[in-house]
Amino acid sequence: MQRENFTSRFGVLMAMAGSAIGLGNMWRFPYMVGEYGGAAFIIIYILCVFLLSLPILLCEFIIGRRSQKNAFGAFKKLAPGTAWKWAGLISLVAPLIIVSYYSVIGGWSIEYFFKACTFGFTDYVTHEELNTMFNDLVSSVWIPIFGHTFFLLITALIVMGGVKGGIERFGKIMMPILFVVVVLIAVRAMTLDGASEGIAYLFKPDFSKLNAEVCAAALGQSFFSLSLGCGTMLTYASYVNKSENIAKSSVSIAVSDLIFALIAGCAIMPAVFAFGLNPQEGPGLVFKTLPFIFSQMPLGSLVAILFFMALLIAALTSSISLFEVGVAYLVEEKGMNRKKSCMLIFMITWITGIFCSLSFGPLSDFKIIGNTIFDFFDKLSANFLMTIGSFIVVMFAGWKMKKSDVMDEFTNGGTIKGNVKSFNFIWFLIRWVAPLTIILIFLSNLFL
Repeated sequence: MQRENFTSRFGVLMAMAGSAIGLGNMWRFPYMVGEYGGAAFIIIYILCVFLLSLPILLCEFIIGRRSQKNAFGAFKKLAPGTAWKWAGLISLVAPLIIVSYYSVIGGWSIEYFFKACTFGFTDYVTHEELNTMFNDLVSSVWIPIFGHTFFLLITALIVMGGVKGGIERFGKIMMPILFVVVVLIAVRAMTLDGASEGIAYLFKPDFSKLNAEVCAAALGQSFFSLSLGCGTMLTYASYVNKSENIAKSSVSIAVSDLIFALIAGCAIMPAVFAFGLNPQEGPGLVFKTLPFIFSQMPLGSLVAILFFMALLIAALTSSISLFEVGVAYLVEEKGMNRKKSCMLIFMITWITGIFCSLSFGPLSDFKIIGNTIFDFFDKLSANFLMTIGSFIVVMFAGWKMKKSDVMDEFTNGGTIKGNVKSFNFIWFLIRWVAPLTIILIFLSNLFL
């Protein structure tokens, strides 16, 4: 059977940008900015994206497109008969773990979208009441599990439609909608009385807040935001046509992801400051603080509907790419058809996700190295598996693959002159800067 590929440059960009633009931008980036000092964190984050994350993204593009294989099969094909074939295992485990807890947050997004559509936030007068509402939701048993199940089911059905008919079609329709919606929310937030303080928080840096912890957090966020080290970009790259300029595509994805993160920040932080709330709310910022803002804001009910619709779309675009990693492996390495592969990945992540959901309620006292199941999965994937996966990718591209093969893929056989001129600089980043920085990130996650 002929392997599916993306059918257009726009389709490639929307699918890959969709993988990168997810909860990492809509949920994680705003609260990370709030916790780590605003604009100073953003500047370090931008530097990390272009000096470290972009070379890693290029490596995943090179390995994926060169091999035309899934995240496991790619290493086996490019380094036959070597132990490198096992390097792809981490790219299979990480997405399963991430989807398992990601879908729980996706389930919360569904519940909040439903509440927004039924004007449910207007029943709560104070910030404390909305905090209680969120805590009651996540600590209950059946509603979060239903949301988690429904979110995973949507993901599985889209992936079941295939690369062209499911993944690419969804991205081409939903990503433009997502962008327009978030821009509209940002414009509304920045026109609120008192929003200027929030805008200054985002764009006027206070470098006295910079320290090793802030830098490590910015590095980790750049990994999480671009979905690096977990097989998604490598798998998607294997569906990219050989005529595509992978350098241009990688830069477009990184820039799109960065712009979207900044717009998401503009959609949230000005409103937080306008209503005199604490930007250091942490992971609960989107679900605890924003509903209160929407309940107080003129036209807030409409803004709430648009925001939680955007949050749900963003969550889906990323979960689809994570889901596809396991499906591609089962189809290509185990000979299963796409439908059965989707059903198997669904069952694995559904069962594991139930334990993640229950860790806020009945299983809240069950700890793994001092963390709930949900927190353990989050930290394991974001701080360790994605970091190790990224290290494997850059070491393979920079030290195992032949330089001529990497250059051939990067320059499309020498036909893209601009890529030829920039290759030596990119090669230096891949071989030296990226591996050493990843080691520093890993050590900081261990000791900070």
